[in-house]
Amino acid sequence: MKPFEAPLGDILFSLDHVAQASDLPDWDADLAGEIGAHFAAFAQGEIAPLDEPGDMQGCRLENGRVLMPDGFDTAYAAYSEQGWPSLTAPEEFGGQGLGALMLAITSEVFSGANHSLQMVTGLVPGAVRTLLRFGTPDQKARYIPPLASGETLATMCLTEPEAGSDLSRVRCKATPEGSGWTISGEKIFISGGDQNMSDRILHLVLARTSDDGVKGLSLFLCPCTRADGSRNSVVVTRIEEKMGLHASPTCQLAFDGAEAELIGAEGQGLMAMFTMMNHARLDVALQGVAHAARSYDIACAYAAERVQGRGPDGSAVTLDQHADVRRMLDQIDWLAVSGRSLAHLAFVTMESETAPDLVDFLTPVAKVYCTEAGIKAAELGMQVLGGYGYLREYRLEQTYRDARITSIYEGANGIHARMLATRLAPGPAGDAFAGFVAQESARWGGAEISRALDTWQSARAQLADQDGAAQAHGFMQTTIDTVLTCIGARLRAAADHHDAPDRIKRICG
Repeated sequence: MKPFEAPLGDILFSLDHVAQASDLPDWDADLAGEIGAHFAAFAQGEIAPLDEPGDMQGCRLENGRVLMPDGFDTAYAAYSEQGWPSLTAPEEFGGQGLGALMLAITSEVFSGANHSLQMVTGLVPGAVRTLLRFGTPDQKARYIPPLASGETLATMCLTEPEAGSDLSRVRCKATPEGSGWTISGEKIFISGGDQNMSDRILHLVLARTSDDGVKGLSLFLCPCTRADGSRNSVVVTRIEEKMGLHASPTCQLAFDGAEAELIGAEGQGLMAMFTMMNHARLDVALQGVAHAARSYDIACAYAAERVQGRGPDGSAVTLDQHADVRRMLDQIDWLAVSGRSLAHLAFVTMESETAPDLVDFLTPVAKVYCTEAGIKAAELGMQVLGGYGYLREYRLEQTYRDARITSIYEGANGIHARMLATRLAPGPAGDAFAGFVAQESARWGGAEISRALDTWQSARAQLADQDGAAQAHGFMQTTIDTVLTCIGARLRAAADHHDAPDRIKRICG
């Protein structure tokens, strides 16, 4: 089976020439390439080799503590020692102060190398972002440096057994006590709810401070240890048995009068939590891209070596010489390349800080398209390998299992589609997207983008006349088709900047 190889060239091409990060005043393509190369070498040498054994061994709960698979603690220690947790944290708190685009590079590589380990480490940037926006100076000073150093890892505690995606039903309760608060209740599906890699864990917990629906929810910082060094009253009651991500401990947590402190204003927990969630949603989009790219890498390498059948002249040929296999390989490649470009477009737009409405619109679109692309790519990759694709040894069955959750967590894709159709499209975010597509049409020429915009505008108008929620899935697909038309034009225009321009032009059609 082909070892993991980070698609660094594709990533840098996408950022520089498709999403056009080079237009940003503080973008340094050489520095990005250097940092990306260092992380790629680390991921290939130390993180990726743990992926398969970690999947087979899984996590275990012993004496109330979670133990990660063998070698994960050593890899995380190296990850921290090399400074990777501090990449985007501000320098004043011990970070390197780099932008989100650097994280887009390392995050995709990390997810492709070992999605489970990336899951446990990946919430730190969102926690730092939340602290920077809502934390007091004292909270920032106490919590950000250990997050940046790797001493502390973060969790996001939203979901409860009876609440699911309906956060108005959250019952975990926060009660004032002395100068702080205590939290009691239960949370489920908590990634990295406990582990033996970092010295400490900081739980960001959504809890109820009043009975006023979602307005009664507040956000709390709940460290795993109290000020005196004793364990806080947060207990792992079980590790969820999952289809994939076996090396990522998804925990059910019981809070029993756990000490905590409020972050942000009381009753504004959702606003604070969405700062963390919006970062996570684009990160999940890149997880889907990572699985698509990995599927292409495995399937392409296998098809180039496997001799099967005969060509038109009667000679034996490799699988990739058959038209249907070539079709599937190109489709997998397109899913990875186009998904990455869409996610990078959202990241670059976010970093420019010039079009927040467009970022709001692109985020759910990227989350839906990229996660479904990862699943579809894994499925197609298995088909290319035939019976061998169904076997564990070629790793595509793990890729499929691991990728499957991405369309469910951080908001199920149907929820994102409904939000797009009922809240975003009718308002300023929809106007921003229409303006963006019109600019793309003028910039790249041709009638294809213009026709796509007309189709999208017609679908948008129907949302006002009919039940938008009922049309959500179809409208999301129309939106994806529209933005991919723009992405295709960008890719064709930039293809000559890629090391394999003919490949890019071929998959764009």
